[in-house]
Amino acid sequence: MQSGMDDKAVPDAPAPNPATPGQGDTPQVRTLLLTDLCESTSLVERLGDALAAALFREHDRLVLELQQRWRGRLIDRSDGLLLLFERPIDGLGFALDYMRGLHELGKARKLNLQARAGLHVGEVLTWLNSDEAVRAGAKSLEVEGIAKPLAGRLMSLARPGQILLSAVAEPMSHRAASELGERGRHLVWKSYGRWRFKGVPNAQEIFEVGEPGLAALRMPKHNAKAWRDIPLWRRPAALAAEVLLVVGLGTGAWFLTRPQPAIAFNERDWVVVGDLRNLTGQPVLDESLEQAFRISLEQSRYVNVLSDLKVRDTLALMKRKPDEPLDRATASEVAIRDGARAVILPTVAEVGGRVRVSAEVVDPHTQTTVYAESADGVGAVSALDSIDKVTAELRNKLGEAIQSIEHDSAPLPDVSTENLDALKAYALGLKRRYAGESGEALNFFQRAVELDPNFALAVLASSRIFISNGDMPAARRELDRAANLRSHLSDRERLLLDAYLTHFGPIEPQLQRWQQIIDMYPDSHDAHFTLAQDSAFYANRYRQGLAHATAAAVTQFSGQAPAQYLQGMLLLGLDRYSEAMRMFKSSREAGFSGAGSSYGYAFAAQRDYAMAEKMLAARKGADSHTENLEIPFSAMMIAVDRGRWQEAETSADQGLRSAMKVEPLITSPEWRIRKLAVEVLAAKNPEALQERLLQEIRRLHAEAAKTDAVYPNLSETMSFGAGYLGARLDALPVVQAALQAVAPEGIRGYPLLIQMRQVLLAEQERLQGKPQRAIARLRTLIPREDAMFAVHSALMRAARAGGDSVLALREAQWLSSHRGRAYIEGTAAGLPSVVNLADTTLAKLEAAEILAKTGHAAEAKAELDAFKAAWPPSQLPDRLRQRVAALEP
Repeated sequence: MQSGMDDKAVPDAPAPNPATPGQGDTPQVRTLLLTDLCESTSLVERLGDALAAALFREHDRLVLELQQRWRGRLIDRSDGLLLLFERPIDGLGFALDYMRGLHELGKARKLNLQARAGLHVGEVLTWLNSDEAVRAGAKSLEVEGIAKPLAGRLMSLARPGQILLSAVAEPMSHRAASELGERGRHLVWKSYGRWRFKGVPNAQEIFEVGEPGLAALRMPKHNAKAWRDIPLWRRPAALAAEVLLVVGLGTGAWFLTRPQPAIAFNERDWVVVGDLRNLTGQPVLDESLEQAFRISLEQSRYVNVLSDLKVRDTLALMKRKPDEPLDRATASEVAIRDGARAVILPTVAEVGGRVRVSAEVVDPHTQTTVYAESADGVGAVSALDSIDKVTAELRNKLGEAIQSIEHDSAPLPDVSTENLDALKAYALGLKRRYAGESGEALNFFQRAVELDPNFALAVLASSRIFISNGDMPAARRELDRAANLRSHLSDRERLLLDAYLTHFGPIEPQLQRWQQIIDMYPDSHDAHFTLAQDSAFYANRYRQGLAHATAAAVTQFSGQAPAQYLQGMLLLGLDRYSEAMRMFKSSREAGFSGAGSSYGYAFAAQRDYAMAEKMLAARKGADSHTENLEIPFSAMMIAVDRGRWQEAETSADQGLRSAMKVEPLITSPEWRIRKLAVEVLAAKNPEALQERLLQEIRRLHAEAAKTDAVYPNLSETMSFGAGYLGARLDALPVVQAALQAVAPEGIRGYPLLIQMRQVLLAEQERLQGKPQRAIARLRTLIPREDAMFAVHSALMRAARAGGDSVLALREAQWLSSHRGRAYIEGTAAGLPSVVNLADTTLAKLEAAEILAKTGHAAEAKAELDAFKAAWPPSQLPDRLRQRVAALEP
């Protein structure tokens, strides 16, 4: 079709309908899609009226279905369509599906059905026609504005099967392409440079997007209303004259005067840095300058740099070797897969006795160079200053403001080192670390510091190795050393240093520091990941943690799969079981083979123990530490949840023996408390247990100087755990001993310990015969999202002691309905999570007793039956068996 929509619906300039009063005089930004069914008139002549009518009815059904799917509003139609959308990605989704739908319709009839399409985003005016005008044949909604003819020009320029986008629509659609699912990854995006449109004063860059095999993917063909913006000297007549005059200089002139391409780069878009090409013959420049280039570029808060670790992970998914050179083609493929907008290819060469550093910005979809910058210096060390100049120019051309570049950038020698050998050792250390060779990495980092004692980045890198290895005293030593060299760190690395230092103190400052990094650098995925863990497991803020885990679980993060697993854990803590299991499964499918207990817990929380044990048995990637400590812990949890007390005690014994071998100073106190917890739940010899709990509190106090130096507040945490177990035995002396062992000022900044102190104070009041005071104390905590499991449990006991059956029943029901939370909460903080888990079943018995006492026999029986189904009476400890028997008719 060359008339219909092009001439009728797309005038050269917008003009309101004089017969229709305007009703909307405020412009709105909308996405406009104009399509034209190619050769529609000849199609009717070939098919005949009847067959053509049948075909167009199917076409109309296709349009209606796609209109609903992509939330479009059909404004006008003849042989073509004019639609409005709220978002460009919806308009693109419609266009892609429309092209494919036409192909299928034509294929069924052995026809070649194609359309051309133009997509633009701009301001339009809309108004409703009167009912009288509509009855007379007018459209119900009128749309006008300069955006409409622009979309029409794009559509008229397109070849059959081609979707053309304006420079406004392309970046907005490209950024949201992931919303199209798997298909969005395989789309081809091409730029065709700048074009002139009739009636539009400024040249416009145009783009094509399409699916290989369906799209034209060819340069559009100019017409009377659109033509390429070619400089005068490149037009045919002038070019012929120039060729006669300057044949030998033609190629050079073209390179010097060609119009510069552009790239649609937005703030916080991603780049892939390719391997540095070293043409100097000096090996010291290989890894050192490549790393220096990254350090310089990563100071930007405008440009995000894909980490080297993420690049290597993507190469593995591409079935490439991790050390494969990251050249133009490979880097472009990585960029497309990981959603990066540009590739940067650095080069260092010796030109005329000077060292030249240059870099190209490459469009990964076309692999064409968009920008290029270079800087020269004398001697190899000058390359660092040259890198700063080059990266500053590139950042500016990608859209970053000069003031921002000047504010956020420090010279490379100041934030790294002038010693190229030290820089190379640091770069090699990072490569070893990414390869999982922490010992070799540490050797390189320490060598870098030997070569330059002021190389703060290498000191900070050493501290991270110690943290990952669990050697906290060594980590603290290196962090303190880095703190003394903080003037040699970039702003981002200083924030990171301060965040690491907070790990040796209260939780609240930790959360604040990691949030500060995110506020300054929103795409710092490591910070999101860390904050997700700390918020949930050290502060009970599961929803906040989930938001950060979700922010980390993106394509550009090398830890995407672990972040998905973390999402699963937090969803389990929110008792959203099906969502949790989907995230666990996605994490495994994405290649994460670590952890594993929580995946099994998601089934156990629903009492599907067969699947739980299957998942726990299939755990992968466990090292000796995990094998010795995590496996007995999960076995103990499952055994308690099933009421199998002997199995639980056996697993607790195994865990304690392993802890004595693996981490006797830190892990042994945790396992001593866990073993005592199992015995308390089994209700064996309460008097002896009371004395052992008092002895444990004294022992923890005696060991505090050693343990708290490595794990701050370990003695306080374990003392509160022992005190809580004493409360479960109704042993007031144990509760009081725990409270006396922990000074209130010693737990300031630790949200869970502050809550636990309130729990023990309430338990003390209950045991002193003051249940109403206990209820009042705990009720202030209950409305909070971070209220611990133990708060609800203690409130239930206080309410029963105070005769408030309504409150007690409510808390019992809360406990029994939060089994996912019971499995997750407190494991990282060392609190007795095994007791929380037991409470989800014991709460059924508590509810049965409350209901029976208040005359609700049928409801009491239902709760009792549920309790007995979970914990068969034949395997109950004597005290629990007696309580069950008291409820039996």
